[in-house]
Amino acid sequence: MNETDNWHRQEDSPMTSLALDPHDAISDPHDAISADDMDDDPRLDVEAQLLCAVLWAQPHEARRVVETITPEDFERPVYAALYGQIITLVAAGKPHDSAHVALTLSREGLTAGHHGKQLTTALADVTTLGVAGGVEHYIDAVLTQAYRRGFHAAAKSLAEAAKYLPERDLYEHMCAHGRQLREATERLTKIRGGQL
Repeated sequence: MNETDNWHRQEDSPMTSLALDPHDAISDPHDAISADDMDDDPRLDVEAQLLCAVLWAQPHEARRVVETITPEDFERPVYAALYGQIITLVAAGKPHDSAHVALTLSREGLTAGHHGKQLTTALADVTTLGVAGGVEHYIDAVLTQAYRRGFHAAAKSLAEAAKYLPERDLYEHMCAHGRQLREATERLTKIRGGQL
């Protein structure tokens, strides 16, 4: 064996210790890569468009959004997380543009790992959408999607309950969903000024 072979063996040994083991647990469950990570086009997503609109909105418009929309209204968790940061900035009276959202994410230690990459990529994507106009239309569109999603989720849950819940729990399960959907209907009607 010559000196070159020896050098390669020394170089290779640290790399083998860094090889990924598919059986290793992911340290942070938010860092798990899912199939949904890259299948949406933000140009066609009203949630992304709302985020863009609020990032560029004047403070009084941004306050209107955060008084109306909640993170739970977002389907994509990455958008809900970004929106949560925007809410915090607007509530504190601080600038809520993309640079300040990115700074807040960094200060909170939320830019590391796969989840951090998702957040920063989504922030860059929504910032550059070029949404023009007021936020009102985007508020309504996001609320409409959230409202309909609630009915889909209730239907799915009721179908699952019909299979797996004891009979004594079925009626209350249905009523609980009915109460949630009634609250959602009342909220949407109030936001739309009495019109559904």
